[in-house]
Order: sequence, then C-alpha cells, then structure tokens
Amino acid sequence: MQITGTFIDEISHDIPHQNWGPEEWEKDFQHMKAIGIDTVIVIRCGYRRFLTYPSPYLINQQGCYRPPIDLIDLYLTLAEKYEMQFYFGLYDSGFYWDTGNMQHEVDVNRFVIDEIWKMYGNRKAFKGWYISTEISRKTKGAIEIFDSLGKTCKQISGGLPVFISPWIDGKKAVMAASGQLTKEDAISLQEHEKEWNEIFDGIQHAIDAVAFQDGHIDFHEMEDFFRVNKQLADRYQLKCWTNAESFDRDMPIKFLPIKFEKLKLKLDAAARAGYDKAITFEFSHFMSPQSAYPQAHHLYNRYKEYIKL
Repeated sequence: MQITGTFIDEISHDIPHQNWGPEEWEKDFQHMKAIGIDTVIVIRCGYRRFLTYPSPYLINQQGCYRPPIDLIDLYLTLAEKYEMQFYFGLYDSGFYWDTGNMQHEVDVNRFVIDEIWKMYGNRKAFKGWYISTEISRKTKGAIEIFDSLGKTCKQISGGLPVFISPWIDGKKAVMAASGQLTKEDAISLQEHEKEWNEIFDGIQHAIDAVAFQDGHIDFHEMEDFFRVNKQLADRYQLKCWTNAESFDRDMPIKFLPIKFEKLKLKLDAAARAGYDKAITFEFSHFMSPQSAYPQAHHLYNRYKEYIKL
C-alpha cells in the first residue's frame, strides 16, 4: 500500500522544529511528489499561542503570536504548483488537553473556520478540512464536537470533505512525556468496535473519512483492528484511511524515524484490510531526504525500493 498523503507538523509540542524557509519547503514538496504523495494536511493551523498564519482573530482575541511568515499561503502555493490537494487542520488551543473540556475548541474554531475560508477558500488546492482534536475512546462530548465542527466546515465551504485521525487505545497509548513505552489497561477489540460504532453513528453526516493512527497497538494485533475499522467505516459510508506513523513508538527516545520493517508491516496490514488510502505522520521529519534525522534519509530510500521506484 502506497503512502499518498502526509501531515505537515509545522507546529508541534514534542518534535524538534527544523527551521525551514520557503526554499526547504519547496524541496520537500518535490521529494513528496517523487514518491506519489498527492495530499498534504496541515495538522493544526495553530497550537496554543503559536500560529501558521497571521490570524486577526487568534492574535487579537486569543493572544497568539504573529508568525514571521504565512505558512498556509506558502503550502497552498506549493500544493498548487505540484498538483496536490491541501487539507486545512483546525486550531488547537490546548484547553482540551489541560481540562478535558472540548467545548472551548468548538467556540474558538467557529471563528477560525470562517476566517480561513474568507482568506484562503478561493485557492485551487484547498480541498478539505481536518479536525485536529484527537480522541481514542467515546470521550464525553466528542460526538457533539465532531458533529458540530464537521458540519460547520461543510456548510461554509460548500460541502468540502472533513476527516479525523483518532488513535486506538492500545498498550502503546501512553503520554509522550512519560518514560513508559506500554501500559496494562489496553482496550479490547470488542470494546473498540462497540465504542466506535456509537461514535460513527453520531458523526456520520459530519465526517467523510477516518484515518486511525496505527502506532498504539502491537504489530500482530493490527490486522484484526484494521478489519474492524474498515467494517465500521463501510457501515456508515465513511472512507477508511490509515495514518501510518513513520516514527517509532518502541524506542525510549521519543521520537525517531521508524525502522522500515515496521512501516512495511503496518502498510501491508492496511492493504489486506482493504483501506482506501494511506497517509503518514509525517513525511518531513521522519521520511524526508532533508530531515534533521539521517535515519529518515535512509527510510526514504527503503520506501522507494518498497514501491519499486
């Protein structure tokens, strides 16, 4: 199964910044294009006070910092030049992570969605939306939040597709800041199926695709979970993508590029389950020939061999 999409993680809280400018970003789009990537997704337009674009609302009303460059404009320009689809990731205030209250994300993003569409909605490459709020279980309020934000995105943009990328609450679902690699209270396949059946039932009219993160369960569990995900997505007429993590969750150092054998195991399992598309988190740090990590350069070469380029 070929990776045809990637997140762009320009604003992160647990991965070092690479300090790229327009020249480096254009080279990365060229590398992406060379291996068949046709979709780029800004994982979040802002996180807490840091932004990817000069948002009047977030700067004036939420106290965010004015960025030195409009990266949304840059990414749209590059996506148009290299004939890629661009998905816009919503703002993450950090409030949900601090308090567990999702409502604040809805309240802020209503303004952000409207602002973004006025600023960039006429751009040729703008093809969809990503709701950056991540969940793994039937979190209180999650159905209402995804339903509300998804419908808002669709209404303002004339029905452009919306997707989410939840994680599976498996044994590797530990906090990034934790020294642990695994936990004991992993979700069972039956619990996962039951909870996501309820979630999909509640959000099916607001969401078009779901891209489960693949790194929180063990490799021998993947095919069973992937088949359940695909069956549920088909039941509710959602596209089922895989978010093939290109970083390694099994190492005590968080996070390094993944061993190619592990990436292959995950992509092969997604192919056997009949997934519709593979995206990755994320190319620029963990697969790019110009990544700060030399291991990523080699992963790019091994992946090219895998897809016979």
